[in-house]
Amino acid sequence: MQSGSAAAIKIIPSVLPADFARLGDECQALEKAGVDRIQFDVMDGRFVPNITFGPDVIASVRGAVSVPFEAHLMIEEPDHLISRFVEAGCELIIVHEETCIHLHRTLALINDLGAQAAVALNPHTPIDRVAHVLDLLNMVLVMTVNPGFGGQKYITTMEPKIRGARHLLNTADHWIDLEVDGGISAATVAGAAASGANVLISGSAMFRHPEGLAAAVTELRTLATEAY
Repeated sequence: MQSGSAAAIKIIPSVLPADFARLGDECQALEKAGVDRIQFDVMDGRFVPNITFGPDVIASVRGAVSVPFEAHLMIEEPDHLISRFVEAGCELIIVHEETCIHLHRTLALINDLGAQAAVALNPHTPIDRVAHVLDLLNMVLVMTVNPGFGGQKYITTMEPKIRGARHLLNTADHWIDLEVDGGISAATVAGAAASGANVLISGSAMFRHPEGLAAAVTELRTLATEAY
């Protein structure tokens, strides 16, 4: 069992609400606002009913900022493209348990490529599906919406699942971050953090904050830290 306390709260924007015509500028603005990483939601129109961007788009903005990138791969058969996203500059790769026939092999591939590995779980997927791959994980993502679109409502009934995830991850012999993605705003971030999430993804709420990105990051970090 791991020892020590949780890592610091991390606030990470999804770029889904960004102006894709100005993606490099948008990433620079997010870095200036004080985010800890930037998440790229990669959708293939098969696993989820939407299509976003691929590794070439991510690579095109990698040089614009120094903040780390994570790729949330909402795609079928991710093994075929993982190396491309690592080469594009994504330090952390998130795959969905539901898309991986051989999850252990997929996570080992990510590790072998020198990236950090994470698994995302849809709302219906039980946390015990990652119980036997903890040694390969740097993070688990509990989805608090069904993946595919930004701006969805936070599913409050996922909070017991978040608590269960934190309990499971605490049995590992190394620290594993717990990320929550979906509907995170000033109204919901405390519930997710109080349940054990130390990494919070925000998209629409961050980009729409009336006082701007920096104020949004500060507000979310403060509320999450107080609740954690």
